[in-house]
Amino acid sequence: MADQQRMLVFVGSYAEESADGVYVYAFDETSGDLTRLDQLSGFKNPTFLNVDTPRRRLYAISETAAADGSKLSDAVSFEIDAEAGKLKETSRANALNGPSCHIQRSADNRYLTLASYHKGSISLVELKEDGTVGQVLDMRNHEGGKPEQKSHVHSSFYSPDQRFLFVCDLGLDTIFTYQIDREQGKLVPTSEAKVKEGAGPRHLVFHPNGKFAYVINELQSTVTAFRYNADQGTLTEIETVSTLPEGVNVENGCAEITISEDGRYLYGSNRGHDSIVAYAVDAENGRLQAVQHASAEGKHPRHFSIVPGGRYVLVANRDTNNLAVFTRDETSGKLAFTGKSVEISKPVCVWADRF
Repeated sequence: MADQQRMLVFVGSYAEESADGVYVYAFDETSGDLTRLDQLSGFKNPTFLNVDTPRRRLYAISETAAADGSKLSDAVSFEIDAEAGKLKETSRANALNGPSCHIQRSADNRYLTLASYHKGSISLVELKEDGTVGQVLDMRNHEGGKPEQKSHVHSSFYSPDQRFLFVCDLGLDTIFTYQIDREQGKLVPTSEAKVKEGAGPRHLVFHPNGKFAYVINELQSTVTAFRYNADQGTLTEIETVSTLPEGVNVENGCAEITISEDGRYLYGSNRGHDSIVAYAVDAENGRLQAVQHASAEGKHPRHFSIVPGGRYVLVANRDTNNLAVFTRDETSGKLAFTGKSVEISKPVCVWADRF
């Protein structure tokens, strides 16, 4: 029954292995209150998470070290006890040749992909039928076109139909497109899309209508809108707009980007200006019009999520160690701080869903 469902919130953070790093909260959709239900230690920098709601599973990254001291990354799986709001670790396996900053899951639950900013690599990892982490199937290392360019792979996102995987490489100012060869378990390059040199593409989101994709550029504080060709899996730039208010000149780096379920509003986070920018989206041509810059109510908003149903937004402010709760006006797209905030050490990633 829908009225018996509860909203759970999962948070990943920067943490030493000995400290709590993964958190579970209950979210009250009436009051906007967050109540901590669980916290787990044993993971180094479990900064990014992925939630599989139907199967009640959670996936996290965790930094490890090779024999020579170099950094590697594990993928960790958990069972979600939705009634108790507790997590139980079910598997942990090496998943990348460097420290990871992002984890993604295919809709058919066959694969995880992990991205390494420092190594400039993307891995394809087997997911077993029981949801546990299998072996590394393939690894792609990106190379710079110019001597001064170094690959910094930041994230991977599937196309709406799951046929293509888009990998944002901040260092090479390129979004690389792959298909997965399911017979061989390989990542097969298919195309590339460039952004302005020095822009630094970080994260990507597709419009619900499947016609457009939006990439937030960390280094130049911009969002690039693309027209998406679903047959070819290609991106063609429409426009690039600033994430900052006109005339504002501050040291800033963007982080997360997401879109409302109805596709009417797009949001991005500014670290430095410490705000969430809201854009109205033209569903016909994909263009953006800024409608608000809302204070993040903290410093360094690393990630944020629109709570399912669209009425709330949760913002993870890493440098002020807080998770701030906002209401969202579905008509205007604007955010308003509720006055509610909970303390979490160095939060990086926040996801919410009903169970």
